[in-house]
Amino acid sequence: MGTFVFLCFFVILLTGSSPAECAGDGGSASHSTAGTIEKPIVLNSIADAEAFINGDEVVVIGFFQEPESPEISQFRLAANRTPEVPFGLSSSPAVLSHYGVAANTVTLFRRVDNDRKDMDINSKDFDAEKMIRFVRMNELRLVTEYNPVTAIGVMQSSFQLHLLLITDKMSSKHPERMHRYRVAAELFKGKILFILVDSNLKSNERTMSFFQVKKSQLPALAIFYTPDEEQDVLTLDEVSVERVQDFCNRFLQRIEKKEDKPEEKALNEEL
Repeated sequence: MGTFVFLCFFVILLTGSSPAECAGDGGSASHSTAGTIEKPIVLNSIADAEAFINGDEVVVIGFFQEPESPEISQFRLAANRTPEVPFGLSSSPAVLSHYGVAANTVTLFRRVDNDRKDMDINSKDFDAEKMIRFVRMNELRLVTEYNPVTAIGVMQSSFQLHLLLITDKMSSKHPERMHRYRVAAELFKGKILFILVDSNLKSNERTMSFFQVKKSQLPALAIFYTPDEEQDVLTLDEVSVERVQDFCNRFLQRIEKKEDKPEEKALNEEL
């Protein structure tokens, strides 16, 4: 089946929700420390904006042509309701021009794939709730925890490879496992989307069933290649950077060999 169709199925599988329900409100995974600085931060120059974007995994900037735009009040409200995501604000013509912004726009920048998502805020139905939903749907991180909202961001991402760590978040070993998993995620940034699946959630039982993993076998890694549904599973005694790295590299080599074969066949047929 097509990639988009399969990803829709994958969202349903992992969350127990329909794609429409995935766009609803919901809490996000715990991220970096909650902002204690007054939000949003005013960005007066290109250097300010670049430093702000490079300062966290996910940031949001409101680009406004006029410093007194009526939409700014809704932007500030959304910023205050999303304390774990840094919000910036700029009305500098130089900054707007640098980022190719020609109209009032809210832009989310994410480091995991060096991507940006733009939200046009000139429509009459724009409000803080729609902006918060936009942020929640697109805040992919080095390690993204699955929930009905982040599932939409995964579905819409450019990643073709997804690595799932299926584990018990209540385990005393969880913090150290996550530390090692994040270290490994840095090694494959831009290539593989690292996902955390909590085995305690009933909706995630479908995921375990799909990959044929039992709770007694956890923690486990499951990797999935969306174009042809190729997959592999590795059960672990314990999570280590080396095991995760080796598992990913072997799967990448397998995919590369499969992709090389049609080219070799076509070349042989031409000869």
